[in-house]
Formats: sequence, structure tokens, C-alpha cells
Amino acid sequence: MDKKTVSRDGTFLAYHRTGQGPVVVLVSGAMSTGATLAPLAAALSDRCEAVVYDRRGRGGSGDTAPYAVEREVEDLAAVIDAVGGEAALYGVSSGGALALRAAASGLPVRQVAVYEPPFAVYEGGERERAEYTANLTRALDEGRRGDAVELFLRLTGLAPGVIASARQSPMWRGMESIAPTLAYDNAVMGDGLLPRDLLASIDVPVLALAGEASPGWLAEAARQVARTVPRGTFRLLEGQTHAVEPEVLAPVLAEFFTSEA
Repeated sequence: MDKKTVSRDGTFLAYHRTGQGPVVVLVSGAMSTGATLAPLAAALSDRCEAVVYDRRGRGGSGDTAPYAVEREVEDLAAVIDAVGGEAALYGVSSGGALALRAAASGLPVRQVAVYEPPFAVYEGGERERAEYTANLTRALDEGRRGDAVELFLRLTGLAPGVIASARQSPMWRGMESIAPTLAYDNAVMGDGLLPRDLLASIDVPVLALAGEASPGWLAEAARQVARTVPRGTFRLLEGQTHAVEPEVLAPVLAEFFTSEA
């Protein structure tokens, strides 16, 4: 990240911009930083000006207590202002939920694309998310960052053996370092259910995407987002999982952002 701007509450936000064309701000999901989306930004750069930023509490950005979802919306407002005053948004996973909230709040957002926002559209989803919230809050309050990361990985469906291996890997320390931001993404998701009233208030075009090889409920969540917003489109990407390949995703996003610009 080579540039910084300041959010309304004084928090420094690190960002980087690349390419030319319509401005698109890329919003990362849980356990990730702006660098996670750098390959996608590079793949978009021939048709869009892609902006990646570190959400508060991650990477090169600062953090200011107390946390509130509204502060993250203000962060996006500051980034958009710094790169020209208007932008499209792309958000992945819980970053997609944040992008949708930002659009609903009235920010100068031209379009929104989201990839697999993890709204719990399955039976028992509300109870599962409530249990996750309680356990996550307890783990973070007690300083058990590794347990907080494990709770999140279990929520995503990773097998216990895979999680046990991850705990022994070099990347685990980095995951623990940003574990407190799991509470931020959890707050962005609210009760975990589809926020129908919020979605119905979004008056810009929305493209909701999912991977064909992802769990079916993620595709259904994206499909319901597209059905609920007034100007929504749903698209399924063949062969893709939640870890969507930038080379597959970028042409789809570029077509959307340039055709609607």
C-alpha cells in the first residue's frame, strides 16, 4: 500500500490504485487484507482503475475503538473521496455485505458487485450464527486468538484435520494477528440473515456472483441478493469455488463495470 487517507474518526487507511478506466474499490472479506485482492486488481487494470485498501485493523491501516459498522462505511467513504469522489464497489464474502451496506447508506457508489456474501439462507442458519457470535466474543475477550480463528474456519466448513494442519503452518501467526477483526466482519453480517429491507433500498445496479463448485447455499445467498435488490443480476461462474480465480472473475467484473458506467 503506497497511499494513505484518513477516515472520519481519524483512522489512517492504506490503499493502492492501479490501471485506468472506471474506478472500482475492492473490499476484502474476513481474515484478509487489501493485498489478498491485489491479483484481482492487476487482472482488472487493463479496463478499470482498481483500488485495494486495508480495512481498519489490518495491514497498513490503523484502528480506533470502539468499533461500529458505521465506521467501516465511513472508511469506504474516505477511500472513495480520495480516489475521485465516486466509485463502483466489489466485495467478496463478508466484504460483499459491507459493500452492500455502503451502497444502501447513500455513498457515491455507481454499481456494486458481490461474490458469495455468506448470508445464512439455510435452515438453522440464524441459530448457528448466534452460537458463533457468542463463542467468538468469548474467545476474543479471553485473548484466545487462535481459538477465534479456528471458530471462523469451522464456520466456513473446513475439516478439523485441515484446521489442525493450519495451526502448525507459518501462516497461523499472521491469522492470529488480525483475529480481532473477525468481530468486525461478524458485526457487518448482523444476525447472518439476508437483510431484505436494506437490500430493497439499494438503487444502483448490483451483480451477485457465485461459484458453481461452491456450497449450494452460497449460490442461493447470491441469488437471493439479486432477487431482492431492485436492479439485481445473478451469475454463476463455472468451475469456481469460494476462492475464485482472478483470471475468471476479472472479465466478468470489467464487463459489468464498463457497460454500466
